[in-house]
Amino acid sequence: MDSASIYYLGVTLFLFIVFAAIVARTYRKAHRAKGEEPKFRMMDDDQPKKHDHPET
Repeated sequence: MDSASIYYLGVTLFLFIVFAAIVARTYRKAHRAKGEEPKFRMMDDDQPKKHDHPET
């Protein structure tokens, strides 16, 4: 293997390790609840409250 192939393999392995670390951090249980909070806030905003539309 020449130096370009070794460099390419090294960069590919490095990027794979970074990707695996991001996936592991995103899907671990301790982080999951914190990551779901914005979704539930947006879902709550979609449902109008009674005091938002007093004319109906």
